[in-house]
Amino acid sequence: MVLQREVEVPVWGWAAPGESVTCELGQAKVTAVANAQGEWMVKLPPLPAGGPFAMEVRGQNTLKLTGILVGEVWVCSGQSNMEMGVAMAKDAKQEVAAAAYPQIRLFLVPKKTAGRPQPDVEATWRECSPTSIAANFPQAGWGGFSAVAYYFGRELHQTLKVPIGLIESSWGGTRIEPWTPPSGFAAVPALKAVSERVEQANTGYVKSATAAIDQLETAIANARKALASGGPLPAIPVLNVRHPLEGNADPVSLYNGMIHPLVPFAIRGAIWYQGESNNGEGMQYFEKMKALVGGWRQVWKQGDFPFYYVQIAPYKYGVAPTQLPAIWNAQLAALSIPNTGMAVTTDIATLNDIHPPNKQDVGKRLALWALARTYGKKEYVFSGPLYRSMTIEGGKIVLSFDHLGTGLDAADDLDLTHFEIAGEDGKFFAAKAVMVGEHVVVSADTVPAPKNVRFGWDQLARPNLANKEGFPASPFNTTELPR
Repeated sequence: MVLQREVEVPVWGWAAPGESVTCELGQAKVTAVANAQGEWMVKLPPLPAGGPFAMEVRGQNTLKLTGILVGEVWVCSGQSNMEMGVAMAKDAKQEVAAAAYPQIRLFLVPKKTAGRPQPDVEATWRECSPTSIAANFPQAGWGGFSAVAYYFGRELHQTLKVPIGLIESSWGGTRIEPWTPPSGFAAVPALKAVSERVEQANTGYVKSATAAIDQLETAIANARKALASGGPLPAIPVLNVRHPLEGNADPVSLYNGMIHPLVPFAIRGAIWYQGESNNGEGMQYFEKMKALVGGWRQVWKQGDFPFYYVQIAPYKYGVAPTQLPAIWNAQLAALSIPNTGMAVTTDIATLNDIHPPNKQDVGKRLALWALARTYGKKEYVFSGPLYRSMTIEGGKIVLSFDHLGTGLDAADDLDLTHFEIAGEDGKFFAAKAVMVGEHVVVSADTVPAPKNVRFGWDQLARPNLANKEGFPASPFNTTELPR
């Protein structure tokens, strides 16, 4: 495995109640006593990158773990575009053959739903190799280990020259709600209804389980009486109480089964690629991103750790063509959550395939956010233009952007595309857009008194506004974003 460098490292497990457990790693030696439930935890002092090391855990028995590295650890989660393995993505044969990186370690969490938080997962750390990256995982099934996660980790490893641990916990076709802990929903007022649903489900489950246990205890008592009197044994009921939130579309179910067991394993941050299954929700997805990010940070108790995500790609959905841009706008708004970053993918999509095969650039763009923002590589340009603000100047709207790089550019050297402008009535019309220094000026003869601009507002839009480094601008709609 890989342990996170330069932070306290929790190590935990189970023992007999009151049992003393000692954990040693290198020069560190820490002891804990298991509580009444048999749970114990120690925290190893911060370590620099390196290894391999051996860890010894001693109690009534002894466990010895070998081949441990210390470096950078990231959780990688989402739906099918995160789950899609290297063997299913672009240049699969060459990439699999070249995936010999013994200092990158892979941990794939099995798919599991649960109505209540689970304490553990059945999974194993593996050294990154052509065999392990492609298919040698239980339940991998779809091309092996996540391509996005692997390319992200490979870029970090090659640049930072330290071991990398990648924890993949993903499930194709899933919504954002199942990945979110209860505390995340509870902290977002706009999601009060979801929070109440979770609370009611948990309360109902406890009541049903308690009633079932009472019934069982009564039946056991009656059976004991029957045995003592020589009478026939009564039927003994079987406990079979299902939690109402156990489907992979139910709120908190995947958090309970696939994220909670990882907590509080020391990590540097998380990457996320999801949103297709929430298409159609518009800015409500922004509220759900706040719940997800805030909830994970709350349960991990490692501060506002980095959370970098992918803006989902253009695709020909069988719905209104403006539904997808509304999700893009919500993902853009989510950058207001502290210590987040977003990889834009409008230029590397496949419009008739919801799973674009080019995962190399997706992983690299996420890695560039991490290298620049988390690891201090200030010289890196890591994003294309992101809408910041607008001003109305007569019959024109002047747009300002962050992440200009060395300047704005049209990726194909043609006129800027996919800009629209609207007046007070909210009706948008195609507009002319020109770059003027660090700004884009938008206007249309049909809208003499403009109020708002939208850009890339179609599910098939592949706009050409970029910076000179070649990173595309994110779609946006000023009617739903701060001025």
